[in-house]
Amino acid sequence: MNLIILADVLVGLLLSICILLQHRASGLSATFGGAGAVPIQRRGAEKVLFTLTIWLCVIFFGLAVLNLVLGQ
Repeated sequence: MNLIILADVLVGLLLSICILLQHRASGLSATFGGAGAVPIQRRGAEKVLFTLTIWLCVIFFGLAVLNLVLGQ
């Protein structure tokens, strides 16, 4: 198996886990007039998880583009 594809799969799994671990402040109820849009201050572990999710997303798409460019 190609190293880039393996890395992309592993990063994708980590990205999925990070997304599932994040706390949603407002769900579908906000769409239908529930809670108003209130900015959320992230602190501690929640901020680290949020930043890690962004970096994993950038790495995931970078590996996907690299895989596309190299034609593997």
